[in-house]
Amino acid sequence: MRTESAESGRQRRRRGRAGVAVTLAALSLLAAAGCSGDDDDAATSGEPAASAGSGVEDGAFPVTIEHQHGSTTVESEPERIVTVGLTEQDVLLALGVVPVATTEWFGEHPGAIFPWAQDELEALGAEPPGSVGDATELNVEAVAAQRPDLILALYAELDEDQYEQLTAIAPTIAPSADHASYGIPWQEMTRTVGRAVGRPGAADELVDEVEAELAQVREEHPEFEGASAVAATPYEGIFVYGPDDPRGRFLTALGFELPAGLAEITGDEYGGNLSNERADMLDVDVIVWVDPDDAEGPLGGPLYDTLAVHTEGREVPLDSYDDPLGAATSFVTPLSLPYLLDGIVPQVAAAIDGDPATTVADAA
Repeated sequence: MRTESAESGRQRRRRGRAGVAVTLAALSLLAAAGCSGDDDDAATSGEPAASAGSGVEDGAFPVTIEHQHGSTTVESEPERIVTVGLTEQDVLLALGVVPVATTEWFGEHPGAIFPWAQDELEALGAEPPGSVGDATELNVEAVAAQRPDLILALYAELDEDQYEQLTAIAPTIAPSADHASYGIPWQEMTRTVGRAVGRPGAADELVDEVEAELAQVREEHPEFEGASAVAATPYEGIFVYGPDDPRGRFLTALGFELPAGLAEITGDEYGGNLSNERADMLDVDVIVWVDPDDAEGPLGGPLYDTLAVHTEGREVPLDSYDDPLGAATSFVTPLSLPYLLDGIVPQVAAAIDGDPATTVADAA
């Protein structure tokens, strides 16, 4: 368990951080209409992106950012940012910037601002951002109606046609060319967003701060080092999160090793389905189950029922719908990570302590 002083330090540091289906012609009409008349104001957030002072660092603009669809140049500080990606709003808030609109993912939180980001939003004196729809479909018309001057689509999946439609509205930063869709590491996303909004140094400091917290957890829990762990969810049987997924990276950041053969299951994607017959891959030192109540039938299937990870209670069940801690496993941002560490590390430590009698839920 972490000491009280360590907990207090993390709380202080968090408080300190607070200081598709339209044509290109139609998009052009929307963009032109956005400059005339009062009717459009009702469809957009009324204010440009709020920020803590300017915050822009000397020499930050213009900046060119490479991505899977080429490169994008941001000429000057953006004032109306829309996030098509699902988690970039956390990074913006951590850097003192509020987007005008975000993409809803799950959880029905206004503006897609989860509890771990509320302090930053309040510190900026801002209301929750508007919405451009949910993650099931890219609503290009809604994006255009916000009259953005920058669109962020890093934690996203964006094909060439969608990219062209978005970039006709405003400079658009697409997913990284180096990772699978939804697979960008939180460090890279933080630094990329930092460059896009003219705060690269602040982004580096933010990464260093959170990585220091992760290092502190590893120091306090040497039992994590080299132990095996995996994150899974009961989707179409068993869905496992791979080494290029934020959940998998979170476990390795704590010192754990992912099971051998996992990368073969997930391939170039962030995760993949594991047949019940391959459930032996889940016989690790600790497993994090995301939304286990979604299982149709016995969780993990009949073979999983016999594995030591299950019979010895080395499971950490998380509910991403109704519990922000469970939701934080899907975000893995510089704001959600400290929140996640505070909540999940005691549970993981209880699961791996070698005592089947330990109640994991009580550790939370």
